[in-house]
Amino acid sequence: MNPDPKLINILKEIAGKGDLDTSKMALLSQEEQELIKDLQRNGLLEEALAYVESMDTDKSWEELKEKINGNEKPVVINWRSIFQYAAIFLCLLGLVYVFQYKTGKQTEIKVPSDAIQLVLENGDIQILSPNGEQQIIKKNGEVVASQKNNEINYRSSNSLNKLVYNEIKIPYGKTFRVMLSDGTMVNMNAGSSLKYPVQFIKGHNREVVLDGEAFFDVAKDKSHPFIVKTRGVAIKVLGTKFNVSSYKEDMDINTVLVEGSVSLFAIADANRKAMLAPGEKGSWNSKNTEIAVEEVDTRFYTEWINGEIVFRKTAFRDIIIKLERTYNVTIENNRKDILDKKFNASFNKNIESIEKVLETMSKIQGFTYQKEGRLIKIN
Repeated sequence: MNPDPKLINILKEIAGKGDLDTSKMALLSQEEQELIKDLQRNGLLEEALAYVESMDTDKSWEELKEKINGNEKPVVINWRSIFQYAAIFLCLLGLVYVFQYKTGKQTEIKVPSDAIQLVLENGDIQILSPNGEQQIIKKNGEVVASQKNNEINYRSSNSLNKLVYNEIKIPYGKTFRVMLSDGTMVNMNAGSSLKYPVQFIKGHNREVVLDGEAFFDVAKDKSHPFIVKTRGVAIKVLGTKFNVSSYKEDMDINTVLVEGSVSLFAIADANRKAMLAPGEKGSWNSKNTEIAVEEVDTRFYTEWINGEIVFRKTAFRDIIIKLERTYNVTIENNRKDILDKKFNASFNKNIESIEKVLETMSKIQGFTYQKEGRLIKIN
């Protein structure tokens, strides 16, 4: 059993920065966090790092037992005492187990369902706290992005010669912002994910992959079109502001243009396309693969950025789905007779709770509801 490279990277980060960011600590149990803190308190990080990079834990465990149980005086090299040697070994043995087995095939790390996840190019997962502040660091120590509060920024002076991708996953009940390396700002809605290059490269289109909903404010670059790919359709722009909604449970993929121009086309058939002008919505139907264009009030489709939830002639079955995403709740509807009833309403999630929203709607349709934790039952 040899130590996982992740463990070595963790120890390097602690030794270099003197602390471990909260996103990594959150993946550990209380006992495991105490093991790391013990290394820090005893000032043994440097020695631990040197030791763990070459350790064979099976062999070292046998040697340790001999040193502790044997009659001859222990021979300790580079450790201040046999007690420290034993403590460090046991600490590292625990950490090897944590990072090798909990991140291996046998057992996956259990990431909290309400956590914002950043998946790095090597598959490592970092948890981003909406109120956190940290740097995203590659194995070689290079800083590729920095997070401050509800935004992560990939603008860097370093240049790459190949495309390297990260993916951010936003859970229900939360939103987040991503500034890409070209200055494009992406507002991510709840229950969405975006895969994107850490850095765009000259000579390549600026391509990202979206699942869910996001508002794009694209930096202008005539030489490098910006393309959003999602569920068989692509949206191509040079510099513009537009919203894309492409949740898997929705039949239509909707693109609403606020500023500039947008071209929608089928990835499998580029001849099937449409151009949008500001104030227009292009709807791609995933079944008949047709694009319908109509004029709309763009505010109804973009105000979610400011916390607004807007329903315009929206069926109650669709309202349920949107409320679940927005408030991170599960709604069990026992009033099938109102599923197709349509509502006009608007709420602000930053001001009005899910209880307030349901209370208002219940007065219109005459239903009652019960809330138990995150489960809501409509009767």
